[in-house]
Amino acid sequence: MADTTVKIDTETRDRFAAVAAARGQSVRAYLAELAIQEENQIKLGRATAAFREAISQPGIAEAFDRDFGGIPEPVHASRRAA
Repeated sequence: MADTTVKIDTETRDRFAAVAAARGQSVRAYLAELAIQEENQIKLGRATAAFREAISQPGIAEAFDRDFGGIPEPVHASRRAA
């Protein structure tokens, strides 16, 4: 893959470098990983919107609950160790 140059201000460059160093990565590797994570967040947002649209249709939420047992109860973080 060919290299390219992206112009950013020095403060942003330094912030990227500091985060990458703290993670034990090069800036190149960090930015590549960051791009993948952001792409995945966009895809997850689209999938979430599609799911919400699907279950908003009449009868779908009820069928989901019937077939899959509904949404599980949240685990409470208030449990304390003895």
